[in-house]
Amino acid sequence: MDALIYFALWAGLIFLMMRFGCGAHVMGHGHGGARKEGPSQQTGEIRWVPPETDIDPVCGMTVKTDKAKPSVHDGMVYYFCSRECRERFEAAPHLYAGPLANAQPKQMDPAHG
Repeated sequence: MDALIYFALWAGLIFLMMRFGCGAHVMGHGHGGARKEGPSQQTGEIRWVPPETDIDPVCGMTVKTDKAKPSVHDGMVYYFCSRECRERFEAAPHLYAGPLANAQPKQMDPAHG
């Protein structure tokens, strides 16, 4: 009988620690009683939405971002009218993004019409 009482006390202690103590996060409860919300319950969720249109940094054309060829450089997303413009950018991004980009005028390629 003493073993049963001993086991019940330990089980109660472990339950209380899991429910309110350091193991509370395992059961879905945070420290201090704060509950973490799941993705569907978050109201302040930050979500990036691309612009509807953007300027191709290589040729200067306005492109619709849903059909554009994107590339990421230095944490920024750039959109291109064609695979060729994207490849030119990726070969020398410093010419199209950054301080040198503003110094060079954009020239339309005859293939862009």
